[in-house]
Amino acid sequence: MKYRFPEGFWWGSASSAAQSEGAAQQGGKAKTIWDHWFEIEPNRFHNQIGPAQTSTFYENYRQDIQLMKNIGHNSFRTSISWARLMPDGINVNQEAVTFYNNVIDALIENGITPFIGLFHFDMPLYWQQKGGWESRETVEAYAKYAEICFNLFGDRVACWMTFNEPVVVVEGGYLYDFHYPNKFGFRMAAQVAFHMMLAHSLAVRCYRSLKLPGRIGIVLNLTPSYPRSQHPADLKASFIADLFFNRAFLDPAVKGAYPAELVSLLKEHDQLPVYQAEDLALIADGKVDLLGINYYQPRRVKARMTAISPDAPFMPDWFFENYEMPGRKMNPYRGWEIYEKGIYDILINLRDHYGNIDCYISENGMGVENEERFIADDGQVKDDYRIDFIREHLKWMHKAIQEGAHCRGYHLWTFIDNWSWMNAYNNRYGFISLDLETQVRTVKKSGEWFAEVSRNNGF
Repeated sequence: MKYRFPEGFWWGSASSAAQSEGAAQQGGKAKTIWDHWFEIEPNRFHNQIGPAQTSTFYENYRQDIQLMKNIGHNSFRTSISWARLMPDGINVNQEAVTFYNNVIDALIENGITPFIGLFHFDMPLYWQQKGGWESRETVEAYAKYAEICFNLFGDRVACWMTFNEPVVVVEGGYLYDFHYPNKFGFRMAAQVAFHMMLAHSLAVRCYRSLKLPGRIGIVLNLTPSYPRSQHPADLKASFIADLFFNRAFLDPAVKGAYPAELVSLLKEHDQLPVYQAEDLALIADGKVDLLGINYYQPRRVKARMTAISPDAPFMPDWFFENYEMPGRKMNPYRGWEIYEKGIYDILINLRDHYGNIDCYISENGMGVENEERFIADDGQVKDDYRIDFIREHLKWMHKAIQEGAHCRGYHLWTFIDNWSWMNAYNNRYGFISLDLETQVRTVKKSGEWFAEVSRNNGF
């Protein structure tokens, strides 16, 4: 069978400023929470590799953009570093303006549509020290930063993304201790989540007021919740997991309102965030033009089989337990289940329950450890496993599109092996392999395969 995709389909990849630029203390950039956290707790990072250099996009963006063109990219998502653009929180850094102008112009010159994110986990330390997303002051600061970005670059950026995976900021920083500021408390986490959606909505409102030619959206990591069985208790567990980890962001971003069931649940347990009367009207103004979907793995859950301690703090885990499905296919390096049909289920859910909003797969990918094992005599990484991974996901995407889903593109995570938060370079994801010692870039077999897919608009 041949799989052909709609005319104008976006083929490309995604990255972020913090994970690719490097030059963490160059070009006038201020510290982010990642620079700070690495300084105080380097042992939390794989092989104690921090964000200082990453994959040197700041120095090598022209070469990298040419490589993108060579492997068939017609679109690419990255982000602007708030800490680079506004290092003191107030003034604009002209070196950063020049850099981002050059990147955007180079992408366009090479026929690559720029998708630009405003926030990809990299809170400037300056604003974190003032309370971060716990504070409304940061919300207002973000809105000003967004307006500056729109005015500086909005004439050439076709698609803006306000946030990447806001739920990860909430989970990592305020519930499960895998991101800075390593705090714990559900009500605080709920406040952070609410403030991020307020900030998102302010950016959307501002963007629309400027009447710029592009579109604005958000990137959410949608993780379908599959129940262990059709037992009512398992179905309820799945429903509540979906409320917390998907719909808490998806509903306000696409429908302009929070799910009534989530509000009721948080109210019952006295966990609602503090809000002002006008906030709900602002949330309603934050409905996106375009939804980016990051999909890596499903969430499988079951009804709790053990009781919660009456002294335990409130957590989403009160309502479900994780379930390991027998016989599941795994990526053993990342510890994640590979379930290609999940991408179809997400798209059909958006078709049926979210107005069939225009969307695209903004991230999907396979991290593999020790990829040097797969370097052939010609020096190329023969990553057939990544080709299989992409192909099988594309087949399910194609089925959803054939059934009417408005999916407009596919971006792999990521273009070049990049630094991945605390995981550093332990798992490689790129179409391009990166030699950390020499910074030499080499196209993997998957990059060559993807170039053909893009040129043929299918396979």
